[in-house]
Amino acid sequence: MFLKTVFPGKYIQGEKTLEQLPHWVNLLGKNGLILASRTAREKILDKYSSDLSANAIYIEPFQGECCENELNRLSHIISRKQIGVLVGMGGGKTIDTAKIAADRAKIPVIIVPTIASTDAPCSGCAIVYSAEGVFDSVHYQKMNPQVVLVDTTIIAEAPIRFLISGMGDALATWFEARSCDRTQSANECGGYSTMTGLNLARLCYDTLLMYGAAAKIAGEKHIVTPALNHIIEANILLSGIGFESSGLAAAHSIHNGLTALEETHSFYHGEKVAFGVLTGLQLADASPQESAAVFSFCEEIGLPTTLADIGLQNIDRNRLMMAAEKACAPVESIHHEAGIITPEKVLNAMIAADAMGKARKSVKI
Repeated sequence: MFLKTVFPGKYIQGEKTLEQLPHWVNLLGKNGLILASRTAREKILDKYSSDLSANAIYIEPFQGECCENELNRLSHIISRKQIGVLVGMGGGKTIDTAKIAADRAKIPVIIVPTIASTDAPCSGCAIVYSAEGVFDSVHYQKMNPQVVLVDTTIIAEAPIRFLISGMGDALATWFEARSCDRTQSANECGGYSTMTGLNLARLCYDTLLMYGAAAKIAGEKHIVTPALNHIIEANILLSGIGFESSGLAAAHSIHNGLTALEETHSFYHGEKVAFGVLTGLQLADASPQESAAVFSFCEEIGLPTTLADIGLQNIDRNRLMMAAEKACAPVESIHHEAGIITPEKVLNAMIAADAMGKARKSVKI
């Protein structure tokens, strides 16, 4: 196995970059189709409708879940309308659906995130769920997106919870990359981490700690500032390259395990990943100083630090074990952590993280 790092073809970030979309569609092919989330259709695309029509770019509503039913539906549309370029516009599940559908149809994909809530836009892999929203599998595309178009004006208008969730997802990047480097585990693109991947993962973490609080303030005011720009880049580009090129470990497996519990379904990907980070630090015997720094960051920007924060305030040990067992499935990246990882160890780490989060909250009251 070789060192391997992957990147999107082009990454463009700035105010009003959505105006460039027809140019990029026409550059890559003919008959563009935008798979658009409800918010993208209702709040963003209306003002561009005449320009899109003039460039033979159609809009198709996303049905809400990245599952095989939706992928099959979209596949038929692409074939029937002879679509040459697919655009995914919206949040993580819309984006992942577009990436998989374009890959299966062997056509280029352009990603236009409307929120900075995950690192999905830049990556060449996507999560498939059941129709009920339970994690099913990871789908790997042949290539990363050809273009990632990030309009910071649009992202600044989104509810702040999305940006915070994106910081939760990005928070995992360095710790999982470090675990994979320590155990020489494979990354998400079928190789070992390069210095580039590892250092971008570290830069992602440093950027979060430095600019996260200021970016949250900007996002709450719906204004674009340098701090917001830095965090958007960390959430989307640095985290996207970092996780894919350096690998996943405990945090994302714990997220996947938590999806087995229906109470967590109303919480965002990055919120559950953040609790996965705190659990992973307990699992890996992180230093008290490092653990405290991550807890402090989560508390400062409003990420979950207890089970109650992700809807599991009354969870019993047996049901929590269901999540631990799912997190430890043989295919899960949690086995990139050092040592032999068992459901019992994960269960204990979740309980320990929850207890620490509760203790810190009681001190602050």
